Amino acid sequence: MREANILISGASITGLTLAHWLQRAGLRPTVVERAPGLRRGGQAIDIRGSALSVVERMRLLDKARAATTDIRGMSFLDDLGQELSRSTEATLTGGLIANDDLEIMRDDLTTMLFDASRYGTEYLFGDVITSLEQHDDAVEVRFRHERPRSFDLVIGADGLHSQVRRLAFGPEAEFLQFLGSYLAVFSVDNFLELDHWQMYHQSEGALVGVYSARHNAEARAMLLFDSPVLDYDHRDLDRQRAILAERFAGVGWETPRLLERMWQAPDFYFDSMSQIHCDRWSNGRVALAGDAGYCPSPRSGQGTSIAMVGAYVLAGELSQHDDHHSAFARYEDVMREYVRVNQRLALRRAEQTSSTPDALTLASRAIDLPDYARLA
Repeated sequence: MREANILISGASITGLTLAHWLQRAGLRPTVVERAPGLRRGGQAIDIRGSALSVVERMRLLDKARAATTDIRGMSFLDDLGQELSRSTEATLTGGLIANDDLEIMRDDLTTMLFDASRYGTEYLFGDVITSLEQHDDAVEVRFRHERPRSFDLVIGADGLHSQVRRLAFGPEAEFLQFLGSYLAVFSVDNFLELDHWQMYHQSEGALVGVYSARHNAEARAMLLFDSPVLDYDHRDLDRQRAILAERFAGVGWETPRLLERMWQAPDFYFDSMSQIHCDRWSNGRVALAGDAGYCPSPRSGQGTSIAMVGAYVLAGELSQHDDHHSAFARYEDVMREYVRVNQRLALRRAEQTSSTPDALTLASRAIDLPDYARLA
């Protein structure tokens, strides 16, 4: 696979990490991303367990530590804003505070990953794959804007609603397992003057939260609610905002102010809590990584870690083998149990907040991470 020309769909955490490691292996990555640039906003995410080793091997550990959220704790409040309880031991976004995990804003991490990969990677922003045609020696790819091109391999790192998965594996409905709730996240000004703190209000079947970000310079709003499957276009943001406005109408605390700010938020995100289950992660010269192939859902608290570890292992196996079939097979062998444990964790419960993590939680963070000579 030396000097193979590899197309990655999605400038995601998975895609950016993969681009970095493919460069290190002497391969030639190209990243196509539907958005006109790196996607901004997003929630606080966690780097845990074996993923910390991946970040360290990327020589980004010090930068990541400098950008951590430094959240001190959280409070739950009633309809009128009176505090019901507080904790300085754990938060809903990051789990236990006193541990070695790193909690960082999603777009801070993607910026670091982009900077680490940009000079050896071709980026095609504002474009999307429209068709894939596999041959014995290449994949012919058509884009919405770019001229048709030929690649040795194509990797889908394009998330829960992966276009690559749809084109090469089949309809989304065959792989998506809905977990019974929806999540929205968007940026707001820190109007509550939170000081490295999180506040939440819980009502029947719903949760509203605000937490400070970037050393209190801004904040993120988070709205979560239980629901049967909803019929909407995952690219129709106005419809998604209308769903939230209807669902949270009449909910107390700061909810009306958050709903008002929601309509102007430039980084509004809304999606189902779901998992992706694929019997195989490769089909010929096309493979899946991260959420596109094995999304555990935000309930696991491990989506970022799985994404980074998966990208590292995939690049490493491609660097070790002379043919993609062997590399893809070994990639699945290394990752499959790690993914299974994390998806099981998400199905069983939400983020671990106990001061004594159980065996399943500990197992979800650890993988026997290979050392790949060509990635050193």
